[in-house]
Amino acid sequence: MALNPFFLQGTANEQFLLQDLINEQLKIYGVDVYYLPRKILGTEKLSREVTMSKLDDNFIIEAYLNNYEGYNPQSDIMSKFGIQLQNEISLVISQERFELMIEPFLQDYKLGELNKGEVIVSARPREGDVIYFPLGQRLFEIKNVEHEKPFFQLGKNYVFELSCELLRLEDEIIDTGIGEIDEAIEDEGYITKLKLVTGAINATATAFLAPQNGAVRKIGLINDGYDYTSAPTVAISTSPVGVVAANATAVAIASDRSIYNVYVTNAGYGYTEAPTVTFSGGGGSGAAATAILGDGSIQYISVATTGAQYVTAPVITITGPSTTAAGSSASAVSTLGIGGSVSEIRLENAGFGYTSTPTVGIASAPTAGIGTFQAGETITGSLSGVTARVKKYDESDNTLEVYINSGTFTPGEVITGAASSASHTLETYDEDPGLQIPFSQNEEIEEFADDIIDFSENNPFGTY
Repeated sequence: MALNPFFLQGTANEQFLLQDLINEQLKIYGVDVYYLPRKILGTEKLSREVTMSKLDDNFIIEAYLNNYEGYNPQSDIMSKFGIQLQNEISLVISQERFELMIEPFLQDYKLGELNKGEVIVSARPREGDVIYFPLGQRLFEIKNVEHEKPFFQLGKNYVFELSCELLRLEDEIIDTGIGEIDEAIEDEGYITKLKLVTGAINATATAFLAPQNGAVRKIGLINDGYDYTSAPTVAISTSPVGVVAANATAVAIASDRSIYNVYVTNAGYGYTEAPTVTFSGGGGSGAAATAILGDGSIQYISVATTGAQYVTAPVITITGPSTTAAGSSASAVSTLGIGGSVSEIRLENAGFGYTSTPTVGIASAPTAGIGTFQAGETITGSLSGVTARVKKYDESDNTLEVYINSGTFTPGEVITGAASSASHTLETYDEDPGLQIPFSQNEEIEEFADDIIDFSENNPFGTY
């Protein structure tokens, strides 16, 4: 049997009136919140899990807060990973206000960005979208949208009830343009701070030939020894010339508890036979080396201008003797000091057969770079191939804060922005997130655990 035609159970005018009353109540008793639609940039093909998204737009809408007693008192949980905040809020917004103020823009996103798949649902608030709650200055993620409560009063629904949980920052690119929001989260998360090269200065050096023949042009290792915890001291027997300047000097480089190279710092001169080379100190033993003499060798190389802002020790080039058939070119390495300056140049081989002073070339210091990085863009390291997302770029301090790293950057490589095409050389980086995460207590927990449990002990109940 059909319904009684004389009782309409809700006319259009009655529905309009009820919607207007709800809108008015929300304007009186509600609070302005920011609705941030989540734009999806990438998903897993099989699970459809979101791998990258961005929050770069905002809409103000009035909402009624159902949490009149505050957050759930059990929402703050103390766990072995520190304090976990699981605050929840429930908000009621007007369906009509959402359809008039927000839905048209979401429709534009859906049509304009269809190939990118950024906006899937636009007719109602979507699970996964974000609400900024100004009273608590926190971001909440929408977990459930109830659109049938109250249930069809006068034959229609009028509000959306949003159940929201505190947002857990993951791969979101947040650049809403609202300082209150962006500044609140710009220092949160695991951040790598990259120090970029500013004003670099090139270094210069001058070579000095030995005034007499019989210089120690090279020291060859016979045995690299063992158990060296530090570089031992190298002693070379004195020159028969009898002056201090004629005595050869050298330094040893130790690694992995052995000596892997010996560099000549002063080739000396006047030796008539190969001097004795001995090693002392460093905690190890067994190292042995022999000196090789040369005539017309470089005695030492002096650093004329130390330069600045070198990231790695620059390559040294030395011109060869005028007659290569009667000589051999010298080779050397540089060491870095404070501020990326070249502190010393050591001879791998002092060469021989030089009749005139050779020219010493030092590789140029890295350039200061060009361009300005943009928040949210992807950067790539030229040597490591590591990629990351830009969180903040401080042009005055020439530092770059990035997150979502694919690996470890290499000092000295060029960092390039995909969107801005900015290009700068990396000087150093610091990837310790301790200062950026106020509740990060993993290291403290580990130290306390070491005091309580001896993890080196065997299981008294046996092992499998």
